[in-house]
Amino acid sequence: MKKLFIAAAASVLTPLAAQAQKIGLAMANQETFLAYMSDALLAQAKTVGAQVQMESADNDVSKQLNQIQNFITQKVEAIIVNPVDTDATTKITKMVTEAGIPLVYVNRKPVDFEKLPKNVAFVASDEKVSGTLQTQEVCRVMKGKGNIVVLMGELSNEAARTRTKDIEEVLATKECSGIKILDKREGTWLRTKGTDIVSNWITAGLKFDAIIANNDEMAIGAVQALKASKRWTPDFMVAGIDATPDALASMKAGDLKVTVFQNAGGQGRGSLDAAIKLIKKQPVDRFVNIPFELVTPANLAKYAK
Repeated sequence: MKKLFIAAAASVLTPLAAQAQKIGLAMANQETFLAYMSDALLAQAKTVGAQVQMESADNDVSKQLNQIQNFITQKVEAIIVNPVDTDATTKITKMVTEAGIPLVYVNRKPVDFEKLPKNVAFVASDEKVSGTLQTQEVCRVMKGKGNIVVLMGELSNEAARTRTKDIEEVLATKECSGIKILDKREGTWLRTKGTDIVSNWITAGLKFDAIIANNDEMAIGAVQALKASKRWTPDFMVAGIDATPDALASMKAGDLKVTVFQNAGGQGRGSLDAAIKLIKKQPVDRFVNIPFELVTPANLAKYAK
């Protein structure tokens, strides 16, 4: 069980964070994007003088529920949750709110979002935008024609389901209806899975013109598979989402052609800010939106700093 505890000296406490004695952070895992997000949250906690105890569930729902119950037992003043399975959030919301503790979901939309009580908030980027921006750009470059394959994240996550639906909805438009999806596979957000799935497609003789992945890690894995099988060409279209440093480096090298900037740091800092405000009984929107932004080789310099 991974634990990380950060506390700042009393001399640097700000009025906003002064009452935030202890906050529990329950992370689904520490894969690349989520690691950036939690790192930003913990750095912000140190800056404002909040205390954050982090637990990683390693993608185990039962483990995460136990970690949240432990936070409740410890009487933390707020709990931030990046859920392993968004279908489990109804139970999490009930557990935490019945204990009278403010709750903030981050990055993954809770299934009970529409019913969240006033002391619960959701901080993330609007997934209806992510896959839409990504696929519209792929369609534009492909001139609305061709065959694609899709690498999906964990389907227990709302983000994976919504991003995949975004792809399908864009391809149903008149401008993009000439693009056909040949296959979709669940790559669980992982680079290694992306490599394995694309290698299997190639071995099976599937002929496709582009790969759209629900995140950058799977997209990078797809590029690796294409290169290993000698199917790679400099203009091959591979698209991801998140604009992680590895993805931006891949784009700079001429490999990844499309990604969508999801502000990991902004989500992490935003969730901490929401938790502190809820502790102070200050108003917080039910949905705190951290906007997505399309990234292509044309505007790469803005993001690859």
